Amino acid sequence: MTQTDLQVQVREKGMAAATSVIAAVFLTTMKLIIGLMTGSLGILAEAAHSGLDLGAAVITFFAVRVSDRPADESHLYGHGKVENLSALAETMLLLLTCGWIIYEAINRLFFEAVEVDPSVWAFLTMGISIVVDFSRSRVLYRAAKKYNSQALEADALHFSTDIWSSTVVLIGLALVWLGEAIGYKSVLVRADALAALVVALIVIYVSVRLGRRTIDALLDRAPRGMAEKIVAAVEGVGDVRRVMRARVRGSGNQVFVDLRVAVPRHLSFEESHAVTHQVQDAVRSVAPNADVTIHAYPVAEEEGVLETIQAVAARGRFDVHNVTTHLTRRGMWIDLDLEVAPDISFVQAHTLATDLESRLRAEFAAQPPSSNDPVAKAQRIADINVHIEPRAEELVTGLEMSPRERAQYIARINAIRAEIAHVRACQDIDIQRLDGGVYLAFHLLIDAEMTVADVHSIAEEMENRLRREFPALGRVVIHAEPYRNSKIEIQNSKMKP
Repeated sequence: MTQTDLQVQVREKGMAAATSVIAAVFLTTMKLIIGLMTGSLGILAEAAHSGLDLGAAVITFFAVRVSDRPADESHLYGHGKVENLSALAETMLLLLTCGWIIYEAINRLFFEAVEVDPSVWAFLTMGISIVVDFSRSRVLYRAAKKYNSQALEADALHFSTDIWSSTVVLIGLALVWLGEAIGYKSVLVRADALAALVVALIVIYVSVRLGRRTIDALLDRAPRGMAEKIVAAVEGVGDVRRVMRARVRGSGNQVFVDLRVAVPRHLSFEESHAVTHQVQDAVRSVAPNADVTIHAYPVAEEEGVLETIQAVAARGRFDVHNVTTHLTRRGMWIDLDLEVAPDISFVQAHTLATDLESRLRAEFAAQPPSSNDPVAKAQRIADINVHIEPRAEELVTGLEMSPRERAQYIARINAIRAEIAHVRACQDIDIQRLDGGVYLAFHLLIDAEMTVADVHSIAEEMENRLRREFPALGRVVIHAEPYRNSKIEIQNSKMKP
């Protein structure tokens, strides 16, 4: 979330909470005055309910201001649980008020008769209350949904509950008025107390729901169904073998996700890091504002022979390339090139090669037997051949060849390529003297319909013939490009300046 987005969030949540405080002050004052004037326990119960709403609105106002503060040294996970604490405080206040309302309602129903005046002011007060409650609940619900704020949602729940409880009080007042009109006042006057009892029961129901959700949040209970959705999204990411652990918890409007995912062990550190970024995107497709922590755990599941060799080499920090394997009745043969520092001794280099060979033998010997696993099938090693070669220096000074020497090379290159089937042209020929030998690089245009194996064989044939004619050749780099029959004019040789 950008700083601008955070400022907008703080402003909109603060505005919704502040206007709720103003609305609660107005409703509490109005209901209290009219309740005392009419003697209606229903209206007084509503006044007490609105008074609780006022206290809850004040708590919410300060809670949303504190909860949006960024994490600091004392609160490393932010201040989101302030919203959960404010919702818990609102719940306790609601339950205390309900106890008082139930006590007074039972007292009026069975033990004490109280005069109730169902005047026009009483009906007008409850009508205004319903209109204000409806307006505030819509505004608060909208802000709560937009910013996933439990404190604002609790406040909205208070106001929406007031709509129903005010309606019940209106019905009670109407019955009292009807009793006066038809001569059954002594019977129907108790409808007001009964209405207050219904209000209390409604508030208790709402309080229990709110309290349960608040306690769940404080106890780090995962939002219902979110962990399953996150696991399903993450397991759809390429190179994620499975989700080993998924922990989800809420704190205010923030969701924290802690994942352990299994990834192929032969992946490099950068490749594993790229996978974690994809996992993070998958999580945020389910929980957009989630704070995500991901641990990539390397596993050997669904691993082929070459991937196993690469994993062993990477774990031992061996630089290997040109890895080939083949299988015979005697077992599996492994051939590879091992690059070592050019300044170490032959004995040191041979020790490294022996170490790599021992690690490979131990790895394949430890593979569990499985008739369907190609690695397990080939776990018996026939032999391992390690070709040691010095690692190239990062920068070596090259010298340009004379035009006459370059022309000789270019002529023979073009002559040889003309004798090899499916080769159409040579381009971008580079020739230099490098490290006591001749460096040669060029682009070889080969028919596009050829397979990769065929192209590799053609390039090898080209290189071998060149080396026979030019013994001084050192490094030869042939870049194969697909040739398609088109109107593009191909130059048979194109020398770089």
